[in-house]
Amino acid sequence: MPSPFPGMDPYLEKHWGDVHTSLVTYARDHLQKVLPRDLRARVEERLVVTGIGRPRPIFPDVRVFETRHKPRRPTNGAVGVVVDGPMLIELPGEPETQRFIEIRDVSSGSRLVTVLEVLSPSNKQPGDAQEQYLRKQQELLQAGVSLVEIDLLREGDWIVAVPCERLKRKARTLYRVAVRRGWRPMKAEYYPISLQSKLPTIQVPLRPTDRDASLDLQALLEQCYENGGYDDIDYNREPEPPLPPAAARWANKLLRRLRRRPAGKRKP
Repeated sequence: MPSPFPGMDPYLEKHWGDVHTSLVTYARDHLQKVLPRDLRARVEERLVVTGIGRPRPIFPDVRVFETRHKPRRPTNGAVGVVVDGPMLIELPGEPETQRFIEIRDVSSGSRLVTVLEVLSPSNKQPGDAQEQYLRKQQELLQAGVSLVEIDLLREGDWIVAVPCERLKRKARTLYRVAVRRGWRPMKAEYYPISLQSKLPTIQVPLRPTDRDASLDLQALLEQCYENGGYDDIDYNREPEPPLPPAAARWANKLLRRLRRRPAGKRKP
């Protein structure tokens, strides 16, 4: 059974590790079939440590523990001992493997032509992973490499290489794709994606003399849903993270109309 949503299924965000891996792999498979013979699409990996930007001490809630009382005077001659609470140290999280696609020109020493990123939660949350991603983003743009960023996650910061403030409010949708062509640094292409619409077929830039490679994101997501067995999702529950109120009302009507959610009170 296919997803009841016409485009991005917000319930898939809870399973993003699996969905992300599948999306990257299926995108690579499709691109490899349509690229010029001297270009190659490869899935590459980087390790990032999620969590804090740098280790720092964290103290217990000062509202509760900030006052230390003097010890009571011993009544039996024993020496009183002041026991201090421990200082808690926040440690980096476990290393996370992030996968992305590189398109390289094998006729010119494997020169990097295009990078395609499907954003992960750690990219969009403040910390080392986000800082590393933004540094890489700027390095690619400064080197004249084309960059495609696919953001299908509602939670977190806006980090695609198209400034949010340059967009009209109606274009600041829940999901988005940003494309920067390496030979056109002062221009950007932007695909706004609402919950109510299908995912677009995007144009992936290659070399200036090549035709773009088309990538049907809707077909890729449907492949992820089917192959991942996500037809067992309980649509009677709210997605994680919750939808904005207007989107939640629309989703509720859709799911009831398609009989994927019974009428009545929804599960929390």
